[in-house]
Amino acid sequence: IVKDKLSYVQGDRSLVGCILCAIRDRKKTVKSLEIYRGDYFIAALNLYPYNPGHLLLFPIRHIEQLDGLKKKEWLEYIYLQGVVMKLVMQTYGADSFNIGINVGPESGASIPHLHFHIVPRYRNEIGVVEIISGAKILVESPDVMVKKLKRRIKKLIKQ
Repeated sequence: IVKDKLSYVQGDRSLVGCILCAIRDRKKTVKSLEIYRGDYFIAALNLYPYNPGHLLLFPIRHIEQLDGLKKKEWLEYIYLQGVVMKLVMQTYGADSFNIGINVGPESGASIPHLHFHIVPRYRNEIGVVEIISGAKILVESPDVMVKKLKRRIKKLIKQ
């Protein structure tokens, strides 16, 4: 299991190849923070979140470019994006969101599997600890967050 973000960025990828495919395949060598699996997309907490509730949405199929998504995958992604934003607003009181994607290594993508970041933003989220130390304090561990979100997302998904 990858120990920290710096190790991961420097190349310690637990020898699994694509980490998102390893999560998809439920490999025991990677920590999965999956909260939902649809027909075409998976929603999972980011192991190294910018804020509480920072999620990744990624296609079940391993693809690397936006033009690789099929129409049915786009439809599920757009639907799931709205669901997880509502989920994080209801669960953590997020005020706003940044939604982003890095395609290709030159853009900052560290995972060669298409994925979308859903980053919740909170009013007054910058505190003295973040300013002085450059660190960010999370109010809950990812393990607690995944249990809470996994339990609640089923109520928001309309099958």
